Amino acid sequence: MAVAKRRPSIAVLIYTASVVTLGGYFTFASVQGEYGLFRRIQIEAERGALQSTSDSLEAELADMRNKSMRLSDGYLDLDLLDEQARDVLGYLRTDEIVIR
Repeated sequence: MAVAKRRPSIAVLIYTASVVTLGGYFTFASVQGEYGLFRRIQIEAERGALQSTSDSLEAELADMRNKSMRLSDGYLDLDLLDEQARDVLGYLRTDEIVIR
């Protein structure tokens, strides 16, 4: 007795091909798509760089606020005023010698 091999119907082949295609598409999109894994890693790296920039700017802002407060009318730091006059305006005392 010979057993006849049955070929799968065309509907089963189409169904299998569509499931494999959709699975491949969703796998690709989850890894490399606009909201995928690689994009998330890139965004996290950008976030870290921007956070470090923000921290350094915050420290610089705090320093400037401190200097502004020390040069305000209510509180005048004469040493800072002397330092700024020398640095910005190039002032010197009469008893000082400049060596370049």
